[in-house]
Amino acid sequence: MMTRFRTVSRTLGIVFCAMTGASIANAGCGEVATKPAAFVGGRTQSFLVRAAYQPGRFALVSDDDRGGDKVVGLWSVKLTSLGNLATAGIPDGATLDWGYAQWHSDGTEIMNSGGRAPATGNFCLGVWAKTGPSSYKLNHVALSYDAVTGLLNGTVKLHEVIKLDNSGNHFSGTVTFDIFAPNGPQVGHLTGTITGDRITADQ
Repeated sequence: MMTRFRTVSRTLGIVFCAMTGASIANAGCGEVATKPAAFVGGRTQSFLVRAAYQPGRFALVSDDDRGGDKVVGLWSVKLTSLGNLATAGIPDGATLDWGYAQWHSDGTEIMNSGGRAPATGNFCLGVWAKTGPSSYKLNHVALSYDAVTGLLNGTVKLHEVIKLDNSGNHFSGTVTFDIFAPNGPQVGHLTGTITGDRITADQ
């Protein structure tokens, strides 16, 4: 019981410090608040209390970093070869893949590949994170199957680094493909560029 009391007291102390407006790293809890206690740092007292007890649900992030981010939505994407002639014999400017990618507000992504037949595996999954203003990275995994036998013939890991333009309706960036055999070893590496155009409900 005493342990629980000390834990709750410690948590409430942290929340109290936040509510009293400690605006610099060495500010103390006893300092006079520079803003009314009911609204500190853009957050209400109730938000701070809930954040202390449920940190996974109430993240202290700026509005620009919230789940309803600019990148969330449906995109028409195109992946183009760049710098692979010497290593893979693929000329620059060749289309490596194209399709439609949905970026979700929970940090996940799914792509329907138009460059691959369904029998070979044309849906792939990814997870994304924000790296800066209008900038994102995506870790994306695809499984490739033999269209005749149905056996797995490889795994492809894509890493995208993209940036949205000022309109928020177009992005561009770089992409790498790391190709692995079914038993694990890497058998190929490709580099390229990626572009995306937003698809809206009115189109």
